[in-house]
Amino acid sequence: MKTQLLFFTAFFLSVSLSAQIITGAEQTERYFPLLQQKKVAVCFNPTSVIGETHLVDTLTNAGINLVKIFAPEHGFRGEAEAGAVIHSSTDAKTGISIVSLYGKSKKPTAEQLKNVDIIVFDMQDVGCRFFTYISTLHYIMEAASAHKIPVMILDRPNPNGYFVDGPVLEEKFKSFVGMHPVPVVHGMTIGEYAQMINGEKWLENNLICTLIIIECKNYTRNSRYRLPIKPSPNLPTDEAIYLYPSLCLFEGTDISVGRGTNKPFRIFGHPNLTIGDFYFTPEPIKSVSENPPQKGNNCRGFDLTLKAETLRYISNSFNITYLITAYKNFPKEMKFFTNPDFFDKLAGNSTLRWQIINGKSEEEIRASWQPELEKFKKMRSKYLIYPE
Repeated sequence: MKTQLLFFTAFFLSVSLSAQIITGAEQTERYFPLLQQKKVAVCFNPTSVIGETHLVDTLTNAGINLVKIFAPEHGFRGEAEAGAVIHSSTDAKTGISIVSLYGKSKKPTAEQLKNVDIIVFDMQDVGCRFFTYISTLHYIMEAASAHKIPVMILDRPNPNGYFVDGPVLEEKFKSFVGMHPVPVVHGMTIGEYAQMINGEKWLENNLICTLIIIECKNYTRNSRYRLPIKPSPNLPTDEAIYLYPSLCLFEGTDISVGRGTNKPFRIFGHPNLTIGDFYFTPEPIKSVSENPPQKGNNCRGFDLTLKAETLRYISNSFNITYLITAYKNFPKEMKFFTNPDFFDKLAGNSTLRWQIINGKSEEEIRASWQPELEKFKKMRSKYLIYPE
């Protein structure tokens, strides 16, 4: 009875908190005056909205002079699947030039920043090191600081912002899916993360970017924020977002995480997995997952949707039991880590892969990353905007 009471108390508290949260983008009275009479570039994607209106439309309707749009992974207005090359183009609705930051180049060039007075950054992050919006943030800050252009960040809550967990990335495994020495789940908003990039001097040549952060109102680390729009095509639900930190490492293995189904990042399985009571068959889905792993193969595994529904109300964690369970129940004659280099980039080290291969327990594995994790938490505390 006591457990049920705590559950429902947390539920109503989370709903109440979410209802009161006001994002940076919604506070137009704070940043519209700062954009007047300026040539404005923006780094937006489909999550850059106020209500149901895209922020580019809100800005242009207010008479703000938008001169350029930078588009990250998954595109600007449309939806592109993970890893799909984004091409530079023109926004059909406004006629503004769109520059891809997820193609040949991931950082704005000097030519692209010519005649730009300020860059506005607004995208919904999910709080994971390998979710590439924070890598795009790094390159935006780096290019802007080199040309003495300020960056305005319209902050949004982090749906996984109430915990910090996982191994801290080692320098040799740095890539676009992990650019900084942070754990898998960093527990920060985009605005806080930007302050950390500056403070730890992670930009090239120790550059410092001039930041203007429009903070969220009424957001705390204990808030449970339900996203009004999916942050990427394969994270369509709250449950997928909560499970994403734990399931994404499967992308370096032969295991399917449900791309090509109606439950991406809520399920996992494989045609040759020897346990599990859930079956699914990935099939191509246009602009979402056009060539999903295990396409056309009947997979056996697990549906974690119900489990994920409770994660909003309890302390979440980076859960490695799914990986350990799948590895132990995978045919030994088959290759589990089909893309070990990518798995190591996602994990931030090669240690985790070998720990799993060598049969280390969850407790042993988690203990191995605690010293670096505690160091990160202390460093992180300097940059937090919102209360714990």
